[in-house]
Amino acid sequence: MRAFVASPEGAVAQLDEEERTVVARMVADVGLLLGAEPFGMAPPVDRDAGLDPEDALAQALSRIAENATDPEDPAVLSLLPHASTEDREVAQEFRRLTEADLRITKVDRLRRIWEDLSDDGPDWLVPYSEALATASALTDIRLVLASRLQLSSDDDGELLRSELATALESGEEPATRAEAERVWLGMLYESLGWLQQSLVDALMEEGGDHV
Repeated sequence: MRAFVASPEGAVAQLDEEERTVVARMVADVGLLLGAEPFGMAPPVDRDAGLDPEDALAQALSRIAENATDPEDPAVLSLLPHASTEDREVAQEFRRLTEADLRITKVDRLRRIWEDLSDDGPDWLVPYSEALATASALTDIRLVLASRLQLSSDDDGELLRSELATALESGEEPATRAEAERVWLGMLYESLGWLQQSLVDALMEEGGDHV
């Protein structure tokens, strides 16, 4: 894996076939958590295509009532957090009004990454106009990984990095399946953070005109 670098067309990273497959699979899994259809099974649908204004409004209003309850999966809750931790009524009303469209926005960002990584070749080109959306999608993926890794503080992150360093230095296979999974998810979490930072750096190097 090579970090994003600035180019005239956009920020470009390089991932080998295995790396592309791993990241694309993670992208698709987060999409499923958000309620999307499996990526690649059907093309994205324009929700309001072909509707007259009244039908479009009716469809939008119907979405308001969806997903009004708190997500049960902590990973999903990290993607769709409470608007208020002090006033549950306010939080629930905000969720009722905004969550459906927020899910759609996040899924659209993830789907674009999945489509990019489904192309042949090692280069992953992100146009500068899409860099912030891509960085946001990578944040969502890392939020899910952080939830699975039970990272809730900076100290937890430091402990994870120490565990990964120890595992790499020892060269030994993890003793249990749970340990192996933690190492694998931890390495993915750190790698995506590094890749995300390089994307932001490339955008800043280009001049930040699209921020």
